[in-house]
Amino acid sequence: MAAQRDDASLFTGRVGLVTGAGSGLGRSVALALAAGGARLVLMDRDADGLADTATSCPGSITVAGDVSQGADMMRAAEALDGLGPVSLLVTAAGILGPTVPLPDVEEEAWDRLFAVNVKGTWLALKHVLPRMIAAGGGSVVTLASGAGLVGNATFPAYSASKGAVVLMTRSVAACHTAQGIRANCVCPGPIETPMLRETFASAGDGAAEREVFFRTRNPMGRFGTPDEVCAAVLFLLGDAASYINGVALPVDGGRLA
Repeated sequence: MAAQRDDASLFTGRVGLVTGAGSGLGRSVALALAAGGARLVLMDRDADGLADTATSCPGSITVAGDVSQGADMMRAAEALDGLGPVSLLVTAAGILGPTVPLPDVEEEAWDRLFAVNVKGTWLALKHVLPRMIAAGGGSVVTLASGAGLVGNATFPAYSASKGAVVLMTRSVAACHTAQGIRANCVCPGPIETPMLRETFASAGDGAAEREVFFRTRNPMGRFGTPDEVCAAVLFLLGDAASYINGVALPVDGGRLA
């Protein structure tokens, strides 16, 4: 989207970290920021996807690693030190996890879901916030979900993990605004990403029915695009949102209206 790339020019010379940059929403955000001249560290478990993103992000540094592992996140944060003062953080790494009722979720699957979605977000904040504060402040955008704002019968465990991300983000705003930090959360509805296709596939023979169900519940009658979510992320990162702090912004076509 051309307008999105124009917005990204506002970030020229700024330094930041994008997790989950190997695909989906993380890739979209990374490409948009880099197109405007931001200097980025890109992190993802998928080394091939990460390398593909980096080809369109000149001067970026890639860190192949698991956001749920403190040592990997520390490597990503330390890579920022060679780029300059840090003022941007986008946490887009996430997994869907089991799409079954809560009593049917296996303990190992629950732990992995929360390790990536919740612990991974916390580790990024743990290692990047001190650098932002030392640099005089910055802007954080976490990626949660509309499922983190209301209960969800299709993927209740995922909903719980994203609800934790929402309140973690708001707590950062409550704790660190005086240190120059703004922290906001974007909560997408169904977006055309690999995760959405995984959601449908998890229904097995009912995949087509689930897709129709998701689509018809949306007032716009369609799914969103990564660029539409990215536009919201860029807005919240930028100076135009200088008085917006601690919000959880649905980008869902009116699904939660």
